[in-house]
Order: sequence, then structure tokens, then C-alpha cells
Amino acid sequence: MLAALTCAVSLRVATPADAEACSTLHAELFEPAWDRASFASFFSHPAARGLVARSIAPAQTVGFIVGQMAADEAEVLTLAVSREARRQGIATRLIEALAETARVAGARVLYLEVAAENTAALALYRKLRFAERGRRPGYYVRANAPPADAVTFALAL
Repeated sequence: MLAALTCAVSLRVATPADAEACSTLHAELFEPAWDRASFASFFSHPAARGLVARSIAPAQTVGFIVGQMAADEAEVLTLAVSREARRQGIATRLIEALAETARVAGARVLYLEVAAENTAALALYRKLRFAERGRRPGYYVRANAPPADAVTFALAL
């Protein structure tokens, strides 16, 4: 556990070797969580793009983003930053890096969705100039909570 992340964080392209760390972090933050095999599959797929954020000391994965490309569109599939590493600009760096990767690959728009109750994420996406496109009622189904709406966003690249 990181007390307060004051060390440097580097971003790099995710590989199947990152699947275990990403699945562990995903399970800490989301329900249902993606398993190791799901991450390994994404990180091996030619249309997928993944980036991991690693702290230098201690050396560990503190965040990641997974996206996919299709024709001239890209989509963020999942984004996570450990609770201890939040409010350090890591999510912003991950989103900006994925957006640039998508733009270079020919994408013209980056899409994402987020739970309507996730006020921190909503504020972040609006700050990064994503435009709200709609709402999917009851989209997120969770075992111990009522379904949550998803808010969809798009960013012109």
C-alpha cells in the first residue's frame, strides 16, 4: 500500500505480463472485476491498446487504461488508478496518452462511459473536454447495490 504517492510514475505500453497486476487492481476497484485471462487477452489483441502506470519506488502498478480501436473510432474500456495514487494526475496522463495513441492510429473520436454516480470521474472527463452524449439507464449491474446509469462521453481527436 502506498501512503501518499510522492514518487515518480512512468507510463508504458501494457503487455500480457501486466495482466496479473491489472486484474488485482481492477478487483479492488470494480464489481464485477476482469480476471487475469481477460487482461492478457486484451493486451495481446491487435485492436486493443493498454497502458500501465508504474510507480518507481516501490515498483508497482498504480494504474492502467485499456482501450480498443475500430476504423476511425476508439473507446476506453476500463481505467483504474489505485486509491492511494489518486489525485496525482495519473488518470489524466493515462487518458491523454491513450487519446494520442488513438489519434496517431487514425481514430477521430474517443468514446467512454462512466457510472453516473462517479462524480470524480465525471469532473475529470469534463475537464478533459469530453462531451456528454447520453445515458444508459441501469447499465452497471452490481451484486450488492442497485443498478447504476452510465453516462456516455465522446472526445474529438
